[in-house]
Amino acid sequence: MEIKPVASTKFGYVAPKEEFEKIGGLAAGVCYLPDTTEKLFSEPPEKTERRKGMIKASGHHSPFDHPEVMLDIVDIPKIAAMALNNEKMYTTSEKSARYKRMALPEDEQMYYDKWLEIFKEVIAKEYKEKCPTFFTDIKITKLAQENARYLTSVFTPTSMEYSTSYRQINVLYGMLGKEIEILKTENTGFALRLAECFEELNKKFEQLTYIDKELSDNRKDRSLSLIRRNKRALVEQFGDSYTTSYYGSFAQLAQAQRHRTIDYSLEIPEKSTFFVPPILEKYGLAEEWLKDCEALKNNFPQGMLVKINEQGTLDNFILKLKERNCTCAQLEIDRQSTATKKKYYEALKAQGHPAAEELAPYMKGSRCTFPNYKCKEPCGFADGVKGERLI
Repeated sequence: MEIKPVASTKFGYVAPKEEFEKIGGLAAGVCYLPDTTEKLFSEPPEKTERRKGMIKASGHHSPFDHPEVMLDIVDIPKIAAMALNNEKMYTTSEKSARYKRMALPEDEQMYYDKWLEIFKEVIAKEYKEKCPTFFTDIKITKLAQENARYLTSVFTPTSMEYSTSYRQINVLYGMLGKEIEILKTENTGFALRLAECFEELNKKFEQLTYIDKELSDNRKDRSLSLIRRNKRALVEQFGDSYTTSYYGSFAQLAQAQRHRTIDYSLEIPEKSTFFVPPILEKYGLAEEWLKDCEALKNNFPQGMLVKINEQGTLDNFILKLKERNCTCAQLEIDRQSTATKKKYYEALKAQGHPAAEELAPYMKGSRCTFPNYKCKEPCGFADGVKGERLI
């Protein structure tokens, strides 16, 4: 066996479309390789051009996934970033409202600042004395930001580095065009705002000069996967694979969809409801929180609850638990992962499914209790390890 690089990313270099086309045309030739790749890659340009045209016409476009590009995307609405991140084929590094304060409109800023201070106060009151080594001032501020973020709109601009293939940019362009038409037909406040976001995104894709008519024609009628529109109700089931649905915030879904081996989609409920951080319930602040969320509902806060559909395999669900059943994970997704885990385990036991024994070792608490996970930085936070934390 021999492995050697034949192409690579170079920071600051922007490849022209022609280079991506050539790579795709050459890569397609490997399928019919009569000799060595060295001879293939040095073939006459006209031969590569003919092959490129042939595979484009056939619809066999995967060779154009070989060339990739890293995009710097600035001021993209969070919900549009979620739409991109739900399509699997990507690598993303995104500015996080869990750790950074975002630039907000005046009405959102007022509520954000108010609740940022409230969260700091109640977190310190609940945990600073009980677990001072874990709940430092910096940690308390980060947790306060993470929870005040629920009041910010899912249309809040963010920034991201987004890497994907030449072909996938074209696939996205085609799917976005289809989605825009559907959203305009739906004609709701959320749909029309999202359509505007997608129209701007597609215009920016056009400006990259990477859009190719044949690669983006969406001949297979693909759809963006973020919003589920199939009228058939999903049937919940648990076995070697699983399907389940639950209500969670936009913010939770944005965390969950990073598990690209699991499929996620959302449905927007007719009535607005919101996630209430458990610590606010303990300190009698839930009613005031919901009142402020309601005041911002037309902005579609990230704390607004949507129906989340989740489908995957048991093996990949266990991998999710190793990431999300943790004190340092967002509380909402930690709790939902635990709730799904319990439902999954009970369903397997009721069926007499042998996989129940496989899931049993993960039922004791956070990932530091798992038999095959070793935490490199133990938190020492007992409530977190037991899955009983409030923040």
